[in-house]
Amino acid sequence: MSKTWGKAGGSYRVWRKRRAWILAENQRTNRGRCTLLIPKICTGQAQCVHHVMGRGITGDDPKYLVPACTACNLHIGQPSHGTQPRPTSKW
Repeated sequence: MSKTWGKAGGSYRVWRKRRAWILAENQRTNRGRCTLLIPKICTGQAQCVHHVMGRGITGDDPKYLVPACTACNLHIGQPSHGTQPRPTSKW
């Protein structure tokens, strides 16, 4: 886990709680399904929380966080940068 984010004023504990709450609420109201639903990419089950407008713009405001499957989240990338994440090697 990156230590830079913690030094920049973020809180791992707050983010983990917010993420858990969003995924739990999605499980209760939407049976845990991905809300992005990108055709031919979506795996269906939400395991991630996606920053709709990018974390750099909205921070971790719950209004701009949606539950997403890993495949959809990685496909979209970070909207504020206009790029998709680069593939990383597996150690």
